[in-house]
Amino acid sequence: MPSVVSIVLKKPKELVEKELKEEQKSIRQKTHIEIPEEKIDERGLVEIGGGSGFIIDGSGIILTNRHVIEESDVLYVVTTHDNQTYDAELLAKDPVDDIAILRIHPARKLPSIKLGDSSHVELGQTVLAFGNALGLFKDTVSSGIVSGLSRAVSARENENSPVQEMRGLIQTDAAINPGNSGGPLVNIYGRVVGINAAVVAEAENISFAIPINVAKRDLKDLKKYGKIRRPLFGVRYLILNKTIKEKMKMPTDYGALITKEHIIDIAIAPGSPADKAGLRENDILLTWNGVPITETQGIQDFLENHGIGDRVTLTVLRNDIEIEKQVTLEERK
Repeated sequence: MPSVVSIVLKKPKELVEKELKEEQKSIRQKTHIEIPEEKIDERGLVEIGGGSGFIIDGSGIILTNRHVIEESDVLYVVTTHDNQTYDAELLAKDPVDDIAILRIHPARKLPSIKLGDSSHVELGQTVLAFGNALGLFKDTVSSGIVSGLSRAVSARENENSPVQEMRGLIQTDAAINPGNSGGPLVNIYGRVVGINAAVVAEAENISFAIPINVAKRDLKDLKKYGKIRRPLFGVRYLILNKTIKEKMKMPTDYGALITKEHIIDIAIAPGSPADKAGLRENDILLTWNGVPITETQGIQDFLENHGIGDRVTLTVLRNDIEIEKQVTLEERK
């Protein structure tokens, strides 16, 4: 518990007031909205959101969710277990997975939590979720079991946020509430196995955590390169199955159909590895290095196990003819 922290996002009062006026103007609302005084601190900063995080290095390195700190023009304020507050610096954000790394500068070494190995997590094992529930109830812990593995969900922070596909998640029935996001999911030995990330609002106690090994890879990148490096492929796609095959009269019930999501979208990013390899819209990617592309093992799952510069062999179905394409993965900017 001493390693779990509260993260609060703050903005200057003048900037928040300006944003409120612009929002009111866009929806033609005439009623003036006042900022509650309790939300304004002595520096004239307004609290606009936040979540949880946890210290992984006593010098002040903190792991949390990217969606907790995903806001422009903000100051990150971290409150530790002993009620000390620190302005935090954003070291890195994972461009794919919902992970962010912060740093504070304490005068002394802080309590830190040890990272476990999420590849050894088993269905049915006991886990504990830590955090600050609802942003109100500090030092909250809930218990449960691992109720599912390698889950894929589409999630959004709120109704105005873009949908994000999250894959490879640990499912647990340990209660995770708003404010718990970014807190640690630990095993009975006190080792972190996941980062609390999402819940199913309509269900009872179905929550998801990002495997800690993903964060360990990000930390390794940060130490080696000074940033998080993730491979780019460069296509929008639809994973095929039996239902989609019948509905869309597709020639196969597996693979990834390269297609636009909306009319204004593009199916293949210009200049991307997929573009350079000569892939085209309406191609169906059947296999990735000889392994079929399916609902349970999609393109994002394959990318998780690749690095920058890796060369991938794809089997592509184009106009009912199978061809082979070589793609060299590049760094996502």
